[in-house]
Amino acid sequence: MCGIVGYIGRNQAAEILLKGLEKLEYRGYDSAGIAFQTSEGLTMFKEKGRIVDLRAVIPEKIDTYVGIGHTRWATHGVPDQKNSHPHSSASGRFTLVHNGVIENYEKLIKEYLKDTQFSSETDTEVVVQLIEHFAEIGMSTEDAFRKALSLLHGSYAIAMLDEENPDTIFVAKNRSPLLVGISEDCNVVASDAMAMLQVTDQFIELHDGEVVYLRKDGIIIETLAGDKIERASYTAELDMSDIEKGTYDHYMLKEIDEQPGVLRKIIEAYSTEEGTLDIAPMIKQAFKQADRLYIIAAGTSYHASLIGKEYFEKLAGLPVEVHISSEFGYNIPLLSKNPLFLFITQSGETADSRQVLVKIKALGYPSITMTNVPGSTLSREADHTLLLYAGPEIAVASTKAYTAQLAVLAITAHAIGGGAQMIDLKKELALTANAIQTLTDMKEEIAKIARELLTDKRNAFFIGRALDYYVSLEGALKLKEISYIQAEGFAGGELKHGTIALIEEGTPVIALATQPSVSPNIRSNVKEVLARGAHACIISMEGNSETDDRLILPYVHPLLTPLVAVIPLQLLSYYESLHRGCDVDKPRNLAKSVTVE
Repeated sequence: MCGIVGYIGRNQAAEILLKGLEKLEYRGYDSAGIAFQTSEGLTMFKEKGRIVDLRAVIPEKIDTYVGIGHTRWATHGVPDQKNSHPHSSASGRFTLVHNGVIENYEKLIKEYLKDTQFSSETDTEVVVQLIEHFAEIGMSTEDAFRKALSLLHGSYAIAMLDEENPDTIFVAKNRSPLLVGISEDCNVVASDAMAMLQVTDQFIELHDGEVVYLRKDGIIIETLAGDKIERASYTAELDMSDIEKGTYDHYMLKEIDEQPGVLRKIIEAYSTEEGTLDIAPMIKQAFKQADRLYIIAAGTSYHASLIGKEYFEKLAGLPVEVHISSEFGYNIPLLSKNPLFLFITQSGETADSRQVLVKIKALGYPSITMTNVPGSTLSREADHTLLLYAGPEIAVASTKAYTAQLAVLAITAHAIGGGAQMIDLKKELALTANAIQTLTDMKEEIAKIARELLTDKRNAFFIGRALDYYVSLEGALKLKEISYIQAEGFAGGELKHGTIALIEEGTPVIALATQPSVSPNIRSNVKEVLARGAHACIISMEGNSETDDRLILPYVHPLLTPLVAVIPLQLLSYYESLHRGCDVDKPRNLAKSVTVE
């Protein structure tokens, strides 16, 4: 959600910043802008829409070695040019970009900026006007910057230019992700390392409450109080080929196809010398000391967590509660005596989850983050981390991170439960990878189903029982995310309790039937919707299929069926989005990393 890039160095900055913004497109945005320091002063360009629209208004040749850029996802003010970042102070001296939400911006206006004329509806403009206010009463840029920051309540990642200090980018962070990159030729700032891999692979993590001064020959990191901080850089282990589409038209299809390889990579990462699967001893001990596991997640990660609950309770005998992070943080339930908190997040930057982590840490409870991004905020701040090893996921709609979460959840539950007598998990996950490969090779058949079942439909329903119910939730989310069809997932038995009133002639119903124990029940539910005129598509599994089933999945162990059953649902969503002419990788109004609450 929103993205920041900044460059100061010995090379022309314009193309570097534009390419950096393009690498951040996956985060979700509705406008973009760039500000440059030039020999004639600060120059700014911004546009509603995509980076390609911004490129169109920037001159091909612009002589600049310093600049900041931004992709905005609207929070305060509609997505238009005036609300796009960067924002400038009234005199034009200061220009900044900002990710996050300033919670007390209205109070700041009343106390300090009553006479200021604002040109946007954003909370961000309040910050830059506030800095100018303090500069006008005699403070240095550094002091004005710090003073303004000390008054902000909320989250922010900020990069600022000062026309009177053209050799410095002023940077600050609190509760929003931000990195500094260093090299011999330049220093950079970015919301995500992949934005600036084009110039460096050496990055320094910034912590909350820190201020940074970037110059082409070095950086200074300080606390808000002015104390110097020394912190070593780390190497961003990202392969540029991982974040390119290659021969694919869309990242989403590439990431769907990568899922068998992701599973094999996870198996390798968690394999022991003895040939079994295991997790780190300290993490295993944390689970064993808990009397109840609380899984905190949002969106797709929440759906994975519901399946994870089944794994922990069946394979490890550990009671589990699954909570939506945005709800838990403001309504903490009665906790057990020895709780353990597991945060599941693709990006490791989910703001709703982080505010829960902050609260439970203050209460002294142990925490583990399961994430795809080492060094991310939730990874850094939790006691332990379980990595997903899925590689960069660029498309907004999560696919390979979801299956990676399921695999690592299964491995973790199996490890702490000593469940080898129940399932040879390493062997079964390898077979599951093969099954997923089979399904990703069935694209034409699944595209045909999408065309026959979903064309011109306004809504659709997904139903399942047991583990299939949780997969139906994810299938519905994928379809609504990228095709904009109103889709809902339901437990099959709940149809009679209200939902069946919505079934009418031609309503698409996708029914999952991979669980033998409830297969007769879900097939009975299908008969109920067919009797009301629905068009049904049954997706079953080898050994549990019937003649009229539309798609039969390769057999895998019953506990691992969610990893396989979700694949055709991902592909159905992808192809229906194509049929409707939607933006597959960057659906409207959505962000990849939700970094504000």
